[in-house]
Amino acid sequence: MKEVLLTIAIFLVIAGTTFAQKFAFVDTEYILENIPSYRSAQDQLDQLSSQYQKELESIHAELEQMYKDFQAESVLLSEDMKRKREDVIITREKEYKELQRKYFGPSGDLYKKRQGLVKPIQDDIFNAVQEIASDGSYAVIFDKSGGTSMLFTNPRYDLSDQVLEKLGYKN
Repeated sequence: MKEVLLTIAIFLVIAGTTFAQKFAFVDTEYILENIPSYRSAQDQLDQLSSQYQKELESIHAELEQMYKDFQAESVLLSEDMKRKREDVIITREKEYKELQRKYFGPSGDLYKKRQGLVKPIQDDIFNAVQEIASDGSYAVIFDKSGGTSMLFTNPRYDLSDQVLEKLGYKN
């Protein structure tokens, strides 16, 4: 029995030292905030989004006015005229919704612009993190800013500044 317990204890000690893993974390929000090209890209995206939103608001106001005018004049219009006005309003609503999808949809203009401006920066960060993980023999590097809940993080294990340095930025 003592031999079995001694064998298990030795195995646990060996396994503990053999399987010891290194963990660290980065804060991608912090990293992105310290990259000027990201801030510039974000400003461009904000301006484009605002421009698109103003255009859509203008069309929406036009639609509301068309509908109010139709409501006010409908008692004076023949059935044929009513149908024609309704068709015009419906067509304009479809155009509005299509423009909304074109600008803000899953594969819309804003998404494509974001992919062109921000994705290369995110890829550079990912590659830098991967290189640091490989060089430092880290098993896992968490992202503090992501959806992962981290109740406590020791700043000693924060590699965010190393990622910035690897990308050529100083903080």
